[in-house]
Amino acid sequence: MKKIILSIAVIATVSMGASDVEHPHERIEVSKQTTLKTEVPVAEKSISDRIHFKGDLRLRYESIERDDKDNKYRNRYRLRLGSTIDMTDNLHFEVGMRSGFANPTSGNQTFLDDQPLKDYFLQSLRFNVLGLVYKSGNSTYKIGRQPYVMYRPIKSQLVWDNDVSMNGVNYQYKDDTKIITLGANQPTLEEKSQARDTVNLFVAQYVQKTKLENAKLNLGAGIYYYDGLKGNSEMFGKRKGNTVVNGLYTNDYHLVEGFGELQFKDVFGMPLKVAAGVVYNFAADDNNFGYDLALQLGKAKHVGDWQVKYSYTDLQDDAAFGAYSDSDNFGGGTAAKGHAIRVKYKMGKKLYLAGNFFFDTLYASNSKTGVEADYERVQLDVIVKF
Repeated sequence: MKKIILSIAVIATVSMGASDVEHPHERIEVSKQTTLKTEVPVAEKSISDRIHFKGDLRLRYESIERDDKDNKYRNRYRLRLGSTIDMTDNLHFEVGMRSGFANPTSGNQTFLDDQPLKDYFLQSLRFNVLGLVYKSGNSTYKIGRQPYVMYRPIKSQLVWDNDVSMNGVNYQYKDDTKIITLGANQPTLEEKSQARDTVNLFVAQYVQKTKLENAKLNLGAGIYYYDGLKGNSEMFGKRKGNTVVNGLYTNDYHLVEGFGELQFKDVFGMPLKVAAGVVYNFAADDNNFGYDLALQLGKAKHVGDWQVKYSYTDLQDDAAFGAYSDSDNFGGGTAAKGHAIRVKYKMGKKLYLAGNFFFDTLYASNSKTGVEADYERVQLDVIVKF
């Protein structure tokens, strides 16, 4: 009861100062219209006008029921703070923090009965964005710790979790017909990394965008090459479904991704998206394939709008790097298959309600009992932004 009362109090307090939430489940992004396109040259602006601040707070009730382990029922929160500083018209410094004690794929923190409210919200904040962004025409250059740069059809988390950050140098070209992304990163620069040896990550992705008569078609392919995982210790202390022997990865992860996405603007008065994606790890000899099928109806853009997304995912043990794939479905990682339903409703300009429902089967290799196990997870969210 104490946690419920505290949660209601926080919702009421933050809601009074909150503004519109455009993508409550995604990382915070400062609006490009306000930071990257300026009516007045940056050199003529005051210091205060060069700084753009955003933040959001998510309160969540979550239940996890599984055949192979004790069930969990908990109240959680996620706090994110971010700002962009305009250094010149094209050069920007971005900094962001989130709760979660530097968890690379989650900012969630659980409320505890024996911990007073004053100890929450600030103690677990860590930097998840810290770098420079330079934009020139259709090209964007990013240096430092930045949000992921890869395109994901209907926000698929087959390969990349929503909260993954890139630590290195990344480039992206984007126009009306294509998106080209290139990058060189070091995941072991993550604060919570426990890997014994350095790991490098090279990314390359191409997306072809085509306008059809009544829809848009996006076809894409990517190569994500991890160098240094085979024989290395577990990146963040957990195998997350990947094959590990004596705490060491038995495979490298050289991933090839392909996907297609159709976007319909108006189907019975609502937008509709349909997508399919596959991933294959050509550095592993078996258990190296995964796929994702998804559709989304509606878009929670205006007050009173809603959207619902359904996806089916089947991800073999070494098809993807489990530490960076979806942290919610399957309990995080690989070696499972199942259904996910995600709904979102825009209750007001300042407030969203959302729910995520997962109905999965864990492979025997990922089960605590050594046999396949059912895994069910429910997340009920209230999200506000300030």
